[in-house]
Amino acid sequence: MPADSVFLRACRRLPVAYTPVWAMRQIGRYLPAYRSVRARMSLLELCKTPPAAAEVTVRAAETLGVDAAIIFADILLVAEPLGVGLSFVRGEGPVIHRPVRTADAVRRLPDLEPADAVPFVFDAIRLARAGLPDRLPLIGFAGAPFTVASYLVEGGPSREFLETKRLMHSDPDTWNALMERLAALTTRYLNAQIAAGASAVQLFDSWIGCLAPDDYRRFVLPHSRRVIVALSPGTPVIHFGTGTAGLLELMREAGGDVIGLDWRVGLDAAWHRLGDGVAVQGNLDPALLLAPPAEIRRGVRAVLDAAAGRPGHIFNLGHGVLPQTPWEHVRAMVDAVHELSARAAP
Repeated sequence: MPADSVFLRACRRLPVAYTPVWAMRQIGRYLPAYRSVRARMSLLELCKTPPAAAEVTVRAAETLGVDAAIIFADILLVAEPLGVGLSFVRGEGPVIHRPVRTADAVRRLPDLEPADAVPFVFDAIRLARAGLPDRLPLIGFAGAPFTVASYLVEGGPSREFLETKRLMHSDPDTWNALMERLAALTTRYLNAQIAAGASAVQLFDSWIGCLAPDDYRRFVLPHSRRVIVALSPGTPVIHFGTGTAGLLELMREAGGDVIGLDWRVGLDAAWHRLGDGVAVQGNLDPALLLAPPAEIRRGVRAVLDAAAGRPGHIFNLGHGVLPQTPWEHVRAMVDAVHELSARAAP
């Protein structure tokens, strides 16, 4: 296991020879190798075919020269065996055909054991771990309880999250029952990924920025914290969300060794708000990778300057790689981070 990798050292706020870098949505349609695999199978088929999922995981890391791989999966894989009717519709994204909006619907959700419900995820992790160099960590991940709940309640992606907020405020007992079920499932799921070979895990709370701070504190924070404190000791946890400028201190309270920052906040100011006892990840605007390499390099330098060489910075985008991004531009970002952040070996 790559216990002393530059990525894991940064997660633990230890000195490093250069700033580690990887990219959310590191495996996607912008990569020719991924497109060739997707040409012969759907997203769900790829997720459920461990050799193929491991292949795209390893090839993406090799192509980009990143400091960590992330397993190819989807945050809603654990939702499908809940019996909610998950499908992926081209141009629309995930669709839940039987939304969960009542106490009865929550009670009908089965108790899942991830090893039985999604064994292919753990098989893919084991295969990817075997295919990666020993020095390169593998990141596992899951959707945070709120983000998964929002899909289940809304029936798919949303801009306003009105059904989610309606349930939260009109029937808090049902909301909390749903979140408790998802928190327990997420904990088991992430711990099983760690047991299969993940060196670190990321909790994606992608849609948490739709909430007011008081609502986050009341309806989300206890459930996210329940997940994070129950994960295998010693495994770094990255806690990420978007639109979280008003929630950073609360996310820190919920937990995580690393707090992921989106591009809408200044890294230096955000880190100051979070305090010295936590690492940060981020936070280049993904759209900047559509610009020429010279502009990408300028943006990389600005983020590194904001981090000021402090231990505990992991370079990443502020969200995922956009599908129309030239893969060479992602590689240019990685190379620029390595070059511009190089310093004396620890």
